[in-house]
Amino acid sequence: MTESSEYVVVGAGLAGAATAWQLASRGHDVTILERTVPASHDGSSHGSARIFRYAYPDEFYTRAVIESKVLWDELDRASGLDLITDFGAVDYGPERRPEDLARVLAGTGVEHELLSAAEARTRWPHIAFDTSVLWHPGAGVIDAESAVKAMIGQAVKHGARLLTGWHVAGVAKQGAGYRLTSAAGETCDAGSVVVGAGGWLPGLLGQLGLPAGFLAGLPEITVRQEQAYHFRYRDIPGGGQHWPTFIHKSTDIQTYGLPGGRDAGFAGQKIAEYNGGKLIPSAAAQTGTVDPDNRRRVVDYVQKYLPGLDPEPYAETTCLFTNTPTEDFLIDRAEGLTILSPCSGHGAKFAPLIGQWAADLATGAGDIPARFRQATAGISAG
Repeated sequence: MTESSEYVVVGAGLAGAATAWQLASRGHDVTILERTVPASHDGSSHGSARIFRYAYPDEFYTRAVIESKVLWDELDRASGLDLITDFGAVDYGPERRPEDLARVLAGTGVEHELLSAAEARTRWPHIAFDTSVLWHPGAGVIDAESAVKAMIGQAVKHGARLLTGWHVAGVAKQGAGYRLTSAAGETCDAGSVVVGAGGWLPGLLGQLGLPAGFLAGLPEITVRQEQAYHFRYRDIPGGGQHWPTFIHKSTDIQTYGLPGGRDAGFAGQKIAEYNGGKLIPSAAAQTGTVDPDNRRRVVDYVQKYLPGLDPEPYAETTCLFTNTPTEDFLIDRAEGLTILSPCSGHGAKFAPLIGQWAADLATGAGDIPARFRQATAGISAG
């Protein structure tokens, strides 16, 4: 039996779940096709710890976070959950330029402080700051897995259908719409399709029947198998509640950290090198094996800069970053196919807004920022 739907959303990670929620809440007929289960552990949206922050050197993104937070609050009210836990954030390091970030936050009305390294060390003695420090208390940690389930729950509440174990193998034009075929030979018909396949997108693009000019205009999409490590808090009263999230850009390594929450048994800080993982062709090529050189770099970093942590990781994991060269998102449309969104390691905080943008684009209800539509811009320029 062939399923049929007005809109089919491929992928039930953060981007796909958010899009399905937005479409279904507007009264559209929606089917969600998920390769395994929502927030799958071999995707990019699993676990309890993603950074929510306002600090960006580009005012566009700071304003987008402000807009996204309104939708997060709406999702909290609808689901009865608190999906973002406040911890605040510190940004520092010679390549992070805290003063520039402070100017952006001042211009957008986001509460913040600019501290000297000495002032920051007094407040957070468990971190060895090496430059001035931007602090903004409105930052926190997103429970990504719970967020996906909440958005899927809202989509289903508004009539969407969720089909799990549905591995999309191809999409072909059929009449005024599309027919999707699974690896097991199942079929699903759609008037329009939204593809939010994350790290599987590079391997799927050629199977979607996209126009050649559109494909040629897409930004390069790369996938990295990243690594993250959990380090136990030393004997600091209150443990993790006194640890903010952080981004540190030194001259030799860029790292980020955040309270690991449920993923870390609430016992430690999650630390990772940003874009420190190996390049892989697509998510299908991930091994789940941690690179010992990367582990050594992060352990050395913790020993040097984070005296409040035991420098021996007690847990470690791999995850996927799907990147564009500019770190801008991909939300673009060709005929009835909407493609989103390699989020370059910073998309989780924007998930509800990405869903809104994608739903607007797919339905024609509104346009989206031109920076996300490079393929369409290339065709128009040609």
